[in-house]
Amino acid sequence: MLSEIDVSSILFLDIETVPQYSALEYAPQKMQMLWDKKSIYFRSEGEKAADVYSRAGIYAEFGKIICISVGKIFSKKGSLTIKIKSFSGDNEKTILSDFADMLEIYSSEKTIFLCAHNGKEFDYPFLARRMLIQGVKLPDLLDNAGKKPWEVKHLDTMDLWKFGDYKHYTSLDLLTAIFNISSPKDDIDGSQVAKVYWQDRDLKRIIMYCQNDVLAVAQIILRYKGLDFLREDQVEIVEI
Repeated sequence: MLSEIDVSSILFLDIETVPQYSALEYAPQKMQMLWDKKSIYFRSEGEKAADVYSRAGIYAEFGKIICISVGKIFSKKGSLTIKIKSFSGDNEKTILSDFADMLEIYSSEKTIFLCAHNGKEFDYPFLARRMLIQGVKLPDLLDNAGKKPWEVKHLDTMDLWKFGDYKHYTSLDLLTAIFNISSPKDDIDGSQVAKVYWQDRDLKRIIMYCQNDVLAVAQIILRYKGLDFLREDQVEIVEI
């Protein structure tokens, strides 16, 4: 039960992904052909594979990770603070390696959980697949092979909100709105990340967006547990 999980035992995370290339024409010929086959299922009449290449970022086989933000809540004398740091850049293998090294530090702690919004459907499998593609050893917290369901330490704010309703989808933006939490989508949203990265070359803007997502997920968990929201002065961004 969520009530039995200490918020200081949770690593809150969010990832930002983009297509591997700025345009389909720059991808290897084989991958262009495979994207054409993949995208045929969601292209509208008259659209070509290149027209929908901006969507490639949501598929681990065609996208890459440019930012992983992680937050951890600390409790001192009854007061909570959250520290958030990001692994980001153009070199995905470096991002994943550094993130994996951090997770390995916590993997020996049986009480540590990962938490993301829609993490079970997107963040966790995307991270694991890209690590395998990049030759990065899977940390135990992401390696679910052979584990029993209760041994998988993955929380998901969207999954928790379903309360067993498997047909229900609720965006992070909607949850922040109903709980009156500052929305991470006030600047950009996921559909704009590829443009901001490939055209605007504004990685810092994406990092801030990713960090705000992490804070929003942490705030939602606090509400789920009946705890007070974190104030602005309780949030620390850790530079690395």
